[in-house]
Amino acid sequence: MKKLFLFFLLLVSSLGIAQSLNDYKTVVVPLKFEFLKSENQYRLATLSKFNLNKVGFDVYYSNQVVPSTIDRCAVLNYDVVKDSGFLTTKLYITFKDCFGKIVYQSEVGVSREKEFQLAYTDALNKAFASIYELEYQYNGGTNVAMAEKPAKVEEVKQSVPATAVATTEVVINKAIDPNELLFAQPLAGGNYQLIDSKPTVIMKLFKTSDANSFLAQKGSQQGVLIKKENQWFFEYYQNDQLVSEKVNVKF
Repeated sequence: MKKLFLFFLLLVSSLGIAQSLNDYKTVVVPLKFEFLKSENQYRLATLSKFNLNKVGFDVYYSNQVVPSTIDRCAVLNYDVVKDSGFLTTKLYITFKDCFGKIVYQSEVGVSREKEFQLAYTDALNKAFASIYELEYQYNGGTNVAMAEKPAKVEEVKQSVPATAVATTEVVINKAIDPNELLFAQPLAGGNYQLIDSKPTVIMKLFKTSDANSFLAQKGSQQGVLIKKENQWFFEYYQNDQLVSEKVNVKF
Protein backbone atom coordinates (compact mmCIF):
# COMPACT_ATOMS: atom_id res chain seq x y z
CA MET A 1 0.00 0.00 0.00
CA LYS A 2 2.83 2.38 0.90
CA LYS A 3 4.58 1.61 -2.41
CA LEU A 4 1.36 2.35 -4.33
CA PHE A 5 0.96 5.67 -2.50
CA LEU A 6 4.56 6.61 -3.22
CA PHE A 7 4.08 5.78 -6.90
CA PHE A 8 1.06 8.09 -7.19
CA LEU A 9 2.89 10.81 -5.28
CA LEU A 10 5.81 10.69 -7.72
CA LEU A 11 3.41 10.59 -10.66
CA VAL A 12 1.55 13.69 -9.50
CA SER A 13 4.84 15.52 -8.83
CA SER A 14 6.12 14.65 -12.29
CA LEU A 15 2.93 15.89 -13.95
CA GLY A 16 3.08 19.13 -11.98
CA ILE A 17 6.62 19.78 -13.14
CA ALA A 18 5.70 19.03 -16.75
CA GLN A 19 2.81 21.48 -16.63
CA SER A 20 4.97 24.29 -15.29
CA LEU A 21 7.51 23.78 -18.07
CA ASN A 22 4.69 24.08 -20.58
CA ASP A 23 4.05 27.62 -19.35
CA TYR A 24 7.21 28.87 -21.08
CA LYS A 25 8.14 29.30 -24.71
CA THR A 26 11.49 31.14 -24.58
CA VAL A 27 14.76 29.79 -23.16
CA VAL A 28 18.15 31.51 -22.73
CA VAL A 29 21.22 29.28 -23.01
CA PRO A 30 24.60 30.41 -21.61
CA LEU A 31 27.61 29.97 -23.87
CA LYS A 32 29.72 28.75 -20.95
CA PHE A 33 28.68 26.41 -18.16
CA GLU A 34 30.28 26.56 -14.71
CA PHE A 35 32.19 23.29 -15.00
CA LEU A 36 33.76 24.19 -18.35
CA LYS A 37 36.81 26.33 -19.07
CA SER A 38 35.71 28.03 -22.28
CA GLU A 39 32.62 29.06 -24.23
CA ASN A 40 30.82 26.28 -26.06
CA GLN A 41 33.47 23.76 -24.97
CA TYR A 42 32.63 20.27 -26.28
CA ARG A 43 29.88 22.12 -28.20
CA LEU A 44 27.51 21.76 -25.24
CA ALA A 45 25.88 25.14 -25.85
CA THR A 46 25.29 24.27 -29.51
CA LEU A 47 23.96 20.82 -28.62
CA SER A 48 21.69 22.32 -25.96
CA LYS A 49 20.19 24.83 -28.41
CA PHE A 50 19.69 22.12 -31.01
CA ASN A 51 17.80 19.87 -28.59
CA LEU A 52 15.73 22.71 -27.12
CA ASN A 53 14.68 23.83 -30.61
CA LYS A 54 13.76 20.24 -31.39
CA VAL A 55 11.65 20.04 -28.21
CA GLY A 56 9.78 23.15 -29.36
CA PHE A 57 11.31 26.11 -27.49
CA ASP A 58 12.43 29.44 -28.92
CA VAL A 59 16.09 29.64 -27.90
CA TYR A 60 18.52 32.54 -27.49
CA TYR A 61 22.16 32.41 -26.46
CA SER A 62 23.05 34.62 -23.49
CA ASN A 63 24.89 37.04 -25.80
CA GLN A 64 21.81 37.55 -27.99
CA VAL A 65 19.04 40.10 -27.45
CA VAL A 66 15.66 38.74 -26.39
CA PRO A 67 12.90 40.81 -28.08
CA SER A 68 11.49 43.52 -25.82
CA THR A 69 7.99 42.20 -26.52
CA ILE A 70 8.77 39.14 -24.39
CA ASP A 71 8.27 39.66 -20.65
CA ARG A 72 11.46 38.91 -18.70
CA CYS A 73 9.57 36.53 -16.41
CA ALA A 74 8.24 34.60 -19.41
CA VAL A 75 11.81 33.46 -20.10
CA LEU A 76 13.52 30.37 -18.67
CA ASN A 77 17.22 30.30 -17.82
CA TYR A 78 18.79 27.03 -18.92
CA ASP A 79 21.79 25.40 -17.26
CA VAL A 80 23.77 22.17 -17.43
CA VAL A 81 25.15 20.90 -14.13
CA LYS A 82 27.90 18.30 -13.71
CA ASP A 83 27.35 15.72 -10.98
CA SER A 84 30.18 13.80 -9.33
CA GLY A 85 30.82 10.28 -10.56
CA PHE A 86 33.61 7.69 -10.47
CA LEU A 87 34.76 6.73 -13.96
CA THR A 88 31.57 8.23 -15.37
CA THR A 89 30.37 11.59 -16.66
CA LYS A 90 27.08 12.73 -15.13
CA LEU A 91 25.11 15.75 -16.34
CA TYR A 92 21.65 17.06 -15.62
CA ILE A 93 19.67 20.05 -16.89
CA THR A 94 17.85 22.76 -14.94
CA PHE A 95 15.38 25.41 -16.05
CA LYS A 96 15.00 28.40 -13.71
CA ASP A 97 12.51 31.25 -13.75
CA CYS A 98 13.34 34.95 -13.41
CA PHE A 99 13.51 34.60 -9.61
CA GLY A 100 16.06 31.78 -9.77
CA LYS A 101 13.52 29.09 -8.81
CA ILE A 102 13.94 25.72 -10.51
CA VAL A 103 10.93 25.06 -12.74
CA TYR A 104 12.18 21.71 -14.00
CA GLN A 105 15.21 19.49 -13.44
CA SER A 106 15.97 16.62 -15.79
CA GLU A 107 17.09 13.15 -14.88
CA VAL A 108 20.84 12.59 -14.69
CA GLY A 109 22.45 11.51 -17.93
CA VAL A 110 25.32 9.06 -17.32
CA SER A 111 28.08 8.21 -19.80
CA ARG A 112 30.96 5.77 -19.45
CA GLU A 113 32.78 7.08 -22.51
CA LYS A 114 36.42 7.90 -21.78
CA GLU A 115 36.97 10.59 -24.40
CA PHE A 116 35.64 13.95 -23.12
CA GLN A 117 33.82 15.04 -26.28
CA LEU A 118 31.97 11.74 -26.55
CA ALA A 119 31.30 11.55 -22.80
CA TYR A 120 29.77 15.02 -22.49
CA THR A 121 27.72 14.64 -25.66
CA ASP A 122 26.43 11.22 -24.58
CA ALA A 123 25.57 12.37 -21.04
CA LEU A 124 23.75 15.50 -22.23
CA ASN A 125 21.72 13.59 -24.81
CA LYS A 126 20.69 11.09 -22.12
CA ALA A 127 19.65 13.95 -19.82
CA PHE A 128 17.52 15.36 -22.65
CA ALA A 129 15.74 12.02 -22.98
CA SER A 130 13.68 12.81 -19.86
CA ILE A 131 12.75 16.20 -21.35
CA TYR A 132 11.58 14.63 -24.60
CA GLU A 133 9.43 12.24 -22.56
CA LEU A 134 7.49 15.20 -21.18
CA GLU A 135 6.07 15.78 -24.68
CA TYR A 136 6.31 19.52 -24.18
CA GLN A 137 3.49 21.69 -25.54
CA TYR A 138 3.36 25.42 -24.92
CA ASN A 139 0.08 26.36 -23.24
CA GLY A 140 0.25 30.11 -23.77
CA GLY A 141 2.01 30.90 -20.53
CA THR A 142 -1.19 31.42 -18.54
CA ASN A 143 0.41 30.29 -15.27
CA VAL A 144 3.67 32.21 -15.46
CA ALA A 145 4.14 34.41 -12.37
CA MET A 146 4.68 38.03 -13.29
CA ALA A 147 7.88 39.71 -12.14
CA GLU A 148 7.75 42.47 -9.57
CA LYS A 149 7.17 45.78 -11.30
CA PRO A 150 9.43 48.76 -10.50
CA ALA A 151 7.92 51.63 -8.53
CA LYS A 152 5.88 54.02 -10.66
CA VAL A 153 7.09 57.57 -11.16
CA GLU A 154 3.84 58.83 -9.55
CA GLU A 155 4.72 56.97 -6.37
CA VAL A 156 8.21 58.49 -6.35
CA LYS A 157 6.75 62.00 -6.61
CA GLN A 158 5.07 61.53 -3.27
CA SER A 159 8.36 60.93 -1.46
CA VAL A 160 10.84 63.23 -3.24
CA PRO A 161 10.75 66.84 -4.42
CA ALA A 162 9.50 67.45 -7.96
CA THR A 163 12.93 68.73 -9.02
CA ALA A 164 14.46 65.35 -8.15
CA VAL A 165 11.93 63.12 -9.89
CA ALA A 166 13.86 63.02 -13.17
CA THR A 167 16.90 61.51 -11.44
CA THR A 168 14.89 58.40 -10.48
CA GLU A 169 13.89 57.50 -14.02
CA VAL A 170 15.76 55.19 -16.34
CA VAL A 171 17.80 57.18 -18.82
CA ILE A 172 16.74 56.46 -22.38
CA ASN A 173 19.60 55.39 -24.63
CA LYS A 174 22.11 57.66 -22.92
CA ALA A 175 25.65 56.99 -24.12
CA ILE A 176 27.68 55.35 -21.36
CA ASP A 177 30.85 57.13 -20.30
CA PRO A 178 33.43 54.32 -19.77
CA ASN A 179 35.25 56.50 -17.23
CA GLU A 180 32.18 57.14 -15.07
CA LEU A 181 31.81 54.72 -12.17
CA LEU A 182 28.38 53.10 -11.95
CA PHE A 183 27.19 51.35 -8.82
CA ALA A 184 25.30 48.04 -8.90
CA GLN A 185 22.31 48.35 -6.60
CA PRO A 186 20.85 44.92 -5.63
CA LEU A 187 17.22 44.16 -6.46
CA ALA A 188 15.01 41.17 -5.70
CA GLY A 189 15.88 37.81 -7.24
CA GLY A 190 19.60 38.48 -7.70
CA ASN A 191 19.00 41.30 -10.17
CA TYR A 192 20.60 44.77 -10.14
CA GLN A 193 20.18 48.31 -11.37
CA LEU A 194 23.20 50.43 -12.27
CA ILE A 195 23.09 53.97 -10.93
CA ASP A 196 25.40 56.94 -11.25
CA SER A 197 26.35 59.44 -8.53
CA LYS A 198 23.24 61.66 -8.95
CA PRO A 199 21.69 58.96 -8.58
CA THR A 200 20.13 58.14 -11.95
CA VAL A 201 19.23 54.61 -12.98
CA ILE A 202 21.29 53.93 -16.09
CA MET A 203 20.63 50.25 -16.66
CA LYS A 204 18.67 47.26 -15.36
CA LEU A 205 20.43 43.89 -15.01
CA PHE A 206 18.73 40.49 -14.86
CA LYS A 207 20.78 37.54 -13.69
CA THR A 208 21.47 34.44 -15.75
CA SER A 209 23.04 31.11 -14.81
CA ASP A 210 26.45 32.62 -15.66
CA ALA A 211 27.82 34.96 -12.97
CA ASN A 212 29.76 36.87 -15.64
CA SER A 213 26.74 37.57 -17.82
CA PHE A 214 23.51 39.53 -17.27
CA LEU A 215 20.58 40.30 -19.51
CA ALA A 216 20.61 44.10 -19.64
CA GLN A 217 18.16 46.88 -20.48
CA LYS A 218 19.17 50.50 -21.05
CA GLY A 219 16.14 52.53 -22.03
CA SER A 220 14.74 50.88 -25.15
CA GLN A 221 17.98 49.01 -25.82
CA GLN A 222 18.14 45.39 -24.72
CA GLY A 223 21.32 43.36 -24.71
CA VAL A 224 23.77 41.70 -22.37
CA LEU A 225 26.33 42.89 -19.84
CA ILE A 226 29.25 40.49 -20.01
CA LYS A 227 32.63 40.31 -18.32
CA LYS A 228 35.72 39.96 -20.51
CA GLU A 229 39.20 39.99 -19.02
CA ASN A 230 37.94 41.68 -15.82
CA GLN A 231 36.14 44.41 -17.82
CA TRP A 232 32.37 44.75 -18.20
CA PHE A 233 30.80 45.47 -21.60
CA PHE A 234 27.21 46.26 -22.59
CA GLU A 235 26.60 44.61 -25.96
CA TYR A 236 23.54 45.00 -28.15
CA TYR A 237 22.51 45.14 -31.79
CA GLN A 238 21.73 48.43 -33.54
CA ASN A 239 20.77 48.42 -37.23
CA ASP A 240 21.94 44.78 -37.41
CA GLN A 241 25.40 45.81 -36.13
CA LEU A 242 26.84 44.59 -32.84
CA VAL A 243 27.63 47.51 -30.51
CA SER A 244 29.93 47.01 -27.50
CA GLU A 245 30.17 49.70 -24.80
CA LYS A 246 32.65 49.48 -21.95
CA VAL A 247 30.98 49.95 -18.57
CA ASN A 248 32.81 50.82 -15.34
CA VAL A 249 30.80 48.92 -12.69
CA LYS A 250 31.29 48.46 -8.97
CA PHE A 251 29.31 45.51 -7.54
